[in-house]
Amino acid sequence: MIVFLAHFLIVLAAWTVTIKFLFPIAYAAAYGLPLGTHVYWDFWWAVHLGLAWSLLRWRPYTWLLAIGVSVVEIVIVATKFALFLAAPEWTIWTTNWFINKLFVLAVFSLMLPYVVLRRRELQARSNRADGAAAL
Repeated sequence: MIVFLAHFLIVLAAWTVTIKFLFPIAYAAAYGLPLGTHVYWDFWWAVHLGLAWSLLRWRPYTWLLAIGVSVVEIVIVATKFALFLAAPEWTIWTTNWFINKLFVLAVFSLMLPYVVLRRRELQARSNRADGAAAL
């Protein structure tokens, strides 16, 4: 499951970069608009890649990192959904954003209970990583 979650995060990061940066910049260039016109500036995709790397190369801090990022992401996305859905404006930009956030919510809603319920197993993995690092 950890490998699945890590790969989910990698695909999510690639998709996020595409819909928040590449597609808006290409659209702006095609229509002669300033390139940053429709870009959604955030760098959570970098956090997602860092967490994916940490999941694949388990370290003692990975368990806490997975919980922390999951909780923060779930709170942020739930808040953004509540604000957006109070008065939604459906455009191609907000629809892309909304779908992306659904997948962000999905990955972290899977990750949080998994890492919490598998604490002992995952911490044993941390202990093995500590031992390997000492060699």
